[in-house]
Amino acid sequence: MAPKGVLRAAGPTRAAGALAATLIVTFSALAGCGVGGSEGSDTSSGKGSGSSAKPAAVRLPPRGAGFDYQIGGAYPPPKGVRIVSRDRSDSPAPGLYNICYVNAFQAQPEERSSWPAGLLLRDAHGRAVIDEDWNEALLDIGTPAKRERVAERVNQWIDGCAKKGFDAVEPDNYDSYTRSRHLLSGADATAFMALLSRHAHTRHLAIAQKNTAELAGVRGRAGLDFAVTEECGQYDECGVYAKAFDDRVVDIEYTDSGLRSALARWNHRLSIVRRDRDVSTPGSRGYVRRSAESAEAPSS
Repeated sequence: MAPKGVLRAAGPTRAAGALAATLIVTFSALAGCGVGGSEGSDTSSGKGSGSSAKPAAVRLPPRGAGFDYQIGGAYPPPKGVRIVSRDRSDSPAPGLYNICYVNAFQAQPEERSSWPAGLLLRDAHGRAVIDEDWNEALLDIGTPAKRERVAERVNQWIDGCAKKGFDAVEPDNYDSYTRSRHLLSGADATAFMALLSRHAHTRHLAIAQKNTAELAGVRGRAGLDFAVTEECGQYDECGVYAKAFDDRVVDIEYTDSGLRSALARWNHRLSIVRRDRDVSTPGSRGYVRRSAESAEAPSS
């Protein structure tokens, strides 16, 4: 596990391959002038079905650009990289398009005690509902009042991303409702994400949908601008996100076979990188980073 206790790569929620044919997709309108100093000049108003207000213009990541996923610790981006995702505790990479990772839907073990007990999702016996893969308590976003209270805390982290100069935010665990033992719904997740999106846009930050292919069709209602996906090549989901987000997708694969699958159809359209599952830094045992240039590496 990476240092600092806030750096993690959550496993994606899997959708059926037929989902791509059934999604109803709402695209963000493009408007306004870009902000920030990174490459690319596209902007988005973030408008979509269900949006309650027109947010400030935000910069979107360039399509098909070199990408590196550094949420396990920052390091100098490799040559050709134009998009980087880093944890909120790190600083942006100068001159690149920078995405700020925030664990927005779950409380990490070392932060659990800092959350009010009433904001942790609890079962009928009063026990906190835990994501067993990461030993993280799910946050209770099941009512409008609780969503507002959780968002107030997460939005402070988003403010920190903006203050540091990031271009976008990546709220992780959008799919936590699928691990809630039916205590939360996709509608709860979408409503909570809409709160985060509105705030991010007021800070001139774009906001990414992290995984959760089954909710890609309501991206407009959630106010989302682009997608960060894990293993969309491995699980044949890239088309779902490419359609919903007009190819503004950055994808992390964790196997060489997944990398080959993603590149076979989506090279030059999506931003694709192969990383090790711990998202470790160069020099660490197990560090892996491959891209289109090294796609012919032996399979794992």
